[in-house]
Amino acid sequence: MTSAFRKLTSALLGLALLAGSAAPALAAPCKDAKGKFVKCPPKPVVKKGPCKDAKGRFTKCR
Repeated sequence: MTSAFRKLTSALLGLALLAGSAAPALAAPCKDAKGKFVKCPPKPVVKKGPCKDAKGRFTKCR
């Protein structure tokens, strides 16, 4: 019975360590040059569909 209890305890401890280590990684990952946390810039908007030039003609996307 103690062997099963040790296995269960070690499994729960491992899960707790994994859950605890993931939380800081999900916090604000953006830092400035001095290493202080700052607000992350917004992600660029990806345009869907074909690309057009100023006159409205289809061109190659860059």
